[in-house]
Amino acid sequence: MSTILIVANQTLPSAALAAEVARRIASGETAFHVVVPATPPPGGSGFTWDEDAARAEAETRLTAFLERLRGQGATAEGEIGDRDPVAAVRDAIRGREVSDVILSTLPTGVSRWLRQDVPSRMRGALTVPVLVVEEQPAPAAQ
Repeated sequence: MSTILIVANQTLPSAALAAEVARRIASGETAFHVVVPATPPPGGSGFTWDEDAARAEAETRLTAFLERLRGQGATAEGEIGDRDPVAAVRDAIRGREVSDVILSTLPTGVSRWLRQDVPSRMRGALTVPVLVVEEQPAPAAQ
């Protein structure tokens, strides 16, 4: 059985990712491996940050997301990865049969991964399709 690799951090609880996962499960794809890169927290410069705190936050998100996947009948496992999402994915696919990758990001203008061109870098580093699921910004208050 082939596995779908999900790469996300702050967007693990997002509606856009949940919709894509639900679509996959409905189509019969039920094996997932989730990689949460231990990235610097939002709002910081990325030059100084507490890696232990970032890993703890990532672990909390990962645990909750895996529980949700399993609650939907999926087989799900996961890991905390390198702060560089491309390196984290390369590490995660070693020895694992992966059919494709779902990369979940924050919206354009907010996403550090989009500014760093992670989708293109990931597509260049992998031989499987990479789908980018971008969380939509919250509607402006009126």
